[in-house]
Amino acid sequence: MPTTEPVPERVPAPGAARFPVVDPATGEAFDEAPDQQPDELDAVVGRARRAWSVWRADPAARSTALRAAADAVEAAGEDLARSLTREQGKPLAESYAEVARTAARLRYFAGLAPRTRPIDDGRPVRSEVRWRSLGPVAAIVPWNFPLQLAAAKFAPALAAGNTVVLKPSPFTPLATRMLGSVLASVLPEDVLTVVTGREPLGARLVSHPGIRHVTFTGSVSTGRAVARAAADSLARVTLELGGNDAAVLLDDVDVERIADRLFWAAFRNCGQVCMAVKRLYVPVRLHADVVEALAQRAKTVAVGPGLDPATELGPVNNAPQLARVEELTRRALADGARAAAGGHRQDG
Repeated sequence: MPTTEPVPERVPAPGAARFPVVDPATGEAFDEAPDQQPDELDAVVGRARRAWSVWRADPAARSTALRAAADAVEAAGEDLARSLTREQGKPLAESYAEVARTAARLRYFAGLAPRTRPIDDGRPVRSEVRWRSLGPVAAIVPWNFPLQLAAAKFAPALAAGNTVVLKPSPFTPLATRMLGSVLASVLPEDVLTVVTGREPLGARLVSHPGIRHVTFTGSVSTGRAVARAAADSLARVTLELGGNDAAVLLDDVDVERIADRLFWAAFRNCGQVCMAVKRLYVPVRLHADVVEALAQRAKTVAVGPGLDPATELGPVNNAPQLARVEELTRRALADGARAAAGGHRQDG
C-alpha cells in the first residue's frame, strides 16, 4: 500500500559519476545529474520486478495510489515547473501547463485500472475477462516535453499493474528526477524508478532481459535501434517517432483570423513539437498575405529566457538541435529561399 511519508530517493554514492545540465537560455551548466552506468541496471530492474509481484495484485490500491500521485504532482507544481523551464527552456507558463497535464494523466488512468470483468451471455457457464500485466516497463522520454511524455508512458503502465524504469533525456534530467522523488512519497518503493545518464545507458535499458515492454519517444533512427535491441528478449515495443505535419489553407481562409493559431502551431515550444506544423500549402493568391502575417508575428514575439515573465518563446533546448536548425536555415537560404523575418541566431 502507498506510504504517506516521503521516501528519500536513492542518492549516488560519494564520488559517483555525474554530468552537467545546461541552461539553454545561457548555454552554461547550472547543475549536475547522476551519470548512472549500464551495470547498475541489473539491480534497478531486479527491484522493479520484485515490486511488480505486489503492485499487480490489487487494482483498487493502484487506483488509490495514482490519485494520490496526481495530488502530489499538483502540490509540487511550482517547483516542478521552475525546474523544467530552467533545463528545457520553455516559458514558465508552458511548464505549469505541462505539470498540470502530467497530473491529469495520472488522475485519468487512476480511473482505468483494469479489474476482472464477468461476462453474462445467458449461458450456464462462468466467463470473465482478466487483464494480466507484463512486468517491468522501460520508458525513454525526449527533452521537448519531459514530464508530460513521461506520464503518458508510466501512468497507463502503472494502472495496468506494471512497474516502470523511466529514463529521461540527458538534456532534461532534473525535473524528471524531481517528479520521481515527488511520486516516491505516494507510490510503493521501486514501482517507479528514474535513472539518468548518458549513452549507452538507454541502449542497455531497452535490451535488458528483465524488461518486458519498451515505450520510446524520439527520432526515427533511434526508434529503429530501440526495436532491434528489444527484439532479442522479445519485449513488446511502442514507438512514437518524428512527424512531418502540414497545414493546408483553402481559398476562402481569413488570413488574419488564423495567423496567430498558425504561427503557434509551428513555433510553440520553439517548434520542438513532433506534431508541429512544418509545411504550409497556400493558394497562390494568398501567398504574400500569409508570409507577411507570419513574418510580422515572428518579428514581434518576445524571445528570451523561459523564467522571464515577458518571454513568449524560449530558446532551442540544446546545442545539437540548434546546429541542426541553423544548418537547415543556411541550406534553405543558399537554395534561394528568402528570410521574411530573422534568418540568423538571436543572441543575448
